[in-house]
Amino acid sequence: MAKELLTHLDNRGVMQITMNRPDVHNAFDEKQIARLTDELKNAANNTEVRLIVLGAEGKHFCAGADINYMQRMGGNSREENLADAAALAGLMSTLNNISKPTVARVQGAAYGGAVGLICCCDIAIGSTSAVLSLSEVKIGLVPATIGPYVISAIGQRLSRRLFISGERVAAHAAHSIGFLHSVVEDDLLDDAVDGVVASLLENSPNAMAVAKQAVFRMASDNINDEVIAYSIQTIAELRESEEAREGTQAFLEKRSPYWQS
Repeated sequence: MAKELLTHLDNRGVMQITMNRPDVHNAFDEKQIARLTDELKNAANNTEVRLIVLGAEGKHFCAGADINYMQRMGGNSREENLADAAALAGLMSTLNNISKPTVARVQGAAYGGAVGLICCCDIAIGSTSAVLSLSEVKIGLVPATIGPYVISAIGQRLSRRLFISGERVAAHAAHSIGFLHSVVEDDLLDDAVDGVVASLLENSPNAMAVAKQAVFRMASDNINDEVIAYSIQTIAELRESEEAREGTQAFLEKRSPYWQS
């Protein structure tokens, strides 16, 4: 049987994590959730990994939860359902908070939990075939564990509409409301992802990691003395870092900084 999750780390430090269950439109079950979580944690701890591209084989990005998996959950005990929900929440938290830049490559259907994966990535690029839907209400559920990340991505008002409607959002509409950062023709999707990857590889790895944490910290608080103090401390510490000194020197010498080599 083919591996259901593929990984590849190239010589630039780009980790490709690819869902490989095209026969079920890359729908996930408890085993795929565990695989994804483990691979993301491994990538987080691997100093050779510079950034991560999350994608999928076949026509569709991910149809959400596998129907057989959903049926099994229906017969679970309360404790089993709590543990299962915690596993999915753990995947979303791991992807959202990983220090490495993350790029979602989205084609075709992205339903239910797949929308959570997209919203947890730093950058999401979709093809014109992409269709997103928070479809949980269609089967009597709600997008609970992915909810915080969806609301963070598109805001409360739109989330209220999409949570209760379960409607399908086509690619360009998904771009306009913030699910996707850009949309390209299907045959240009790989080129678009490669362009974003190349751009990210030009940046300081340490600065990008700190930048992600800064966004989380600053977005969750009012602009008060504590946030201002945090911003002062952050930039002061970065100015003293090896990468910042190298980046400044490289700029002055009109050359590429060492992390690009």
